[in-house]
Amino acid sequence: MSFSRFDDLMDNLPLPEYTKRDGRLNLASRLPNFFVRPDLGPKMYNAYGLISTEDRKVGTTNLHLDVSDAVNVMVYVGIPHGEENQEQEVMTTIEEGDVDDMTKRRVHEGKEKPGALWHIYAAKDAEKIRELLRKVGEEQGQENPPDHDPIHDQSWYLDQGLRRRLYEEYGVQGWAIVQFLGDAVFIPAGAPHQVHNLYSCIKVAEDFVSPEHVRHCFRLTQEFRHLSTTHTNHEDKLQVKNIIYHAVKDAVGTLKAHEPKLARP
Repeated sequence: MSFSRFDDLMDNLPLPEYTKRDGRLNLASRLPNFFVRPDLGPKMYNAYGLISTEDRKVGTTNLHLDVSDAVNVMVYVGIPHGEENQEQEVMTTIEEGDVDDMTKRRVHEGKEKPGALWHIYAAKDAEKIRELLRKVGEEQGQENPPDHDPIHDQSWYLDQGLRRRLYEEYGVQGWAIVQFLGDAVFIPAGAPHQVHNLYSCIKVAEDFVSPEHVRHCFRLTQEFRHLSTTHTNHEDKLQVKNIIYHAVKDAVGTLKAHEPKLARP
């Protein structure tokens, strides 16, 4: 990414107080300059669309969760001309994707370019999702080693059948989002999510650490310790303890600086 495009992206991220590197509500900005800063992006994701009937059972990005918050911006959607069959498959995928009626209207009006179908779940429901995936894995004869995790391993995509089982057996329902060209999707730390590209897309994501979700960041770093030593998430690459320490230190320093001086007797 060239410097001009980098600057253009960072200048136009929504909620800049959270998403910009120096945003006052981005706790990662509290790390002193002598620290090696964690890599928060931006990261570019390029992928083809999944267009066949069988493709609805697989994801461009399988179900996983991230240790930090993120904003994901759709910067390009490649819709081929004259491919009526592909357009119909996209419409069917959206219809079967459990999206809301307002989103369906955006699609059918045809004024915007739909790029990707997301399913995002609340962080508190991660354990119930694990229970379902372990159960389905056992039904299929798969092993469940203790140092592996069905979400962290990114080995599952929740198709319509699995999403239905998740709701019927565990009462868990997520949010289905169609990301159009120019849309930004926010993914909270610890929230399981998956992506299915409807057309060929380019997305750009920037990570950040919000005060609201930093507890999930800390909890996940503890979870990661139990994964195998070869797992990509085994280490605390976010330096979350350092971030929390310096965020609290800055907050206390600010409070002390504005503390009214005690009146002398």
